Amino acid sequence: MTGESPRLFILLSCSSDQAWAIPQSCLAEIVTVPEAGEQPPEAIDWRGGSVPVLDLGVGREQSWRDPRSGSGLIAVMLGVGQASPGCWGIALRNTGLGISELVAEDLEDLPEAVLENARAAFRLDEVIYQVPDLPAWQKTINP
Repeated sequence: MTGESPRLFILLSCSSDQAWAIPQSCLAEIVTVPEAGEQPPEAIDWRGGSVPVLDLGVGREQSWRDPRSGSGLIAVMLGVGQASPGCWGIALRNTGLGISELVAEDLEDLPEAVLENARAAFRLDEVIYQVPDLPAWQKTINP
């Protein structure tokens, strides 16, 4: 990420141990699911179609829905290429949702921390973020 000009990234908390940083241009919308159940739905209705939802927090103790409002959040990603699904979602957990203009000098590159289906990892403000391989994640939803 060195030598690049700043770009806007969306910071997403996907599970208790995985936070993503994605380019703003990859995000279609953050959808609020009112009166959400204990676990995220397998799919949501979005703009006239069904969008499959990926949940990286399965089996973990971190709650998906907000205890005060009872709602949950799904980040809808724009699909890549001709592959189906055209759009897909990821369940958000915790309060790590944000937007940031990332500057290489502010980031600590962590190549040893890169997880499966990620292209890079870095530390920002004591949080390790994965730069996900979005086409690879898209294939896990509909191989």
